[in-house]
Amino acid sequence: MTSAESRAVGALYGLAIGDALGMPTQSLPRARIVERYGEVIDGLHPAPDDQPLAAGMPAGAITDDTEQAVLLARLVIEGNGLVDGHELARRLIAWEDDMRARGSLDLLGPSTKRALDELLAGGDIARTGRYGTTNGAAMRITPVGIATPARTELLVERVVAASAPTHNTGLALAAAAAVAAAVSAGIDGATVSEATTTAVATAREAAQRGFWVAGADVASRIDWAIALEPVSVELLYELVGTSLASQESVPAAFAVANGFDDPWLAVRVAASVGGDTDTIAAIAGAVAGACHGVDAFPADVRRTVAAVNGLDLDALAGELLKVRRG
Repeated sequence: MTSAESRAVGALYGLAIGDALGMPTQSLPRARIVERYGEVIDGLHPAPDDQPLAAGMPAGAITDDTEQAVLLARLVIEGNGLVDGHELARRLIAWEDDMRARGSLDLLGPSTKRALDELLAGGDIARTGRYGTTNGAAMRITPVGIATPARTELLVERVVAASAPTHNTGLALAAAAAVAAAVSAGIDGATVSEATTTAVATAREAAQRGFWVAGADVASRIDWAIALEPVSVELLYELVGTSLASQESVPAAFAVANGFDDPWLAVRVAASVGGDTDTIAAIAGAVAGACHGVDAFPADVRRTVAAVNGLDLDALAGELLKVRRG
């Protein structure tokens, strides 16, 4: 049986590998991805000079998804599971300043940016996330799932604390809770299908939190997306949707994780769908990695992603598991 340690490390590596695979394809239409990389991208590639967000980045480089997840992981560890919203806001602002200094255009997403601008102007942190409907909370939430047992009440509370400053809507909280719950269930030994059942139930609970906004129910769309037959990249792109919207990209990620039993194939498919490929592949990778363990991803790919980005995901996963068991 795969150990909890392997599954925790697998969740973080799945996140980072999916992110790195989607780095050169992010924000591109499906047709252009097929033209450049084939039906399914075969591995890590550098970003071409005309990449809209990551031009010139080397093969294996991560984007904001993994960088923000690592930032959040450190806060989770420092707070023994609970994230301080004001400190999260301060660190996200500092992170964006650092990214800008590095010349990156892959900065804070629209929901996060709007919320932090309002917070800096003196806004109430209980309200700054009221317009946050995109997938920024879901893309960074994996550390909360690693650090928190899959008990709905505690998990939802920690997801809300880690998300509300920027994404305090039922849509975004449901999406983030689904990812965190699936990762947590995976670490306890669940299959992807079992983890997805837990994710849907937790998403329904989290959807009642935060501010109401109009939009399709995340839990219902996950259920619908994973039931589509046969799973195909075209179906995900044309019907499920691959935009920044929580109710598109998160169900798409679950559809990929459930539709392809090989996690390495799943993240490559996710990185090939078009649209917000880095986030879709990162979430699919986190869920698949938590359920299958770290050895599901090629060792050379893991080494490359760790080396290119200076990541020590084994140590980070170990610290998050200490919080979980604390």
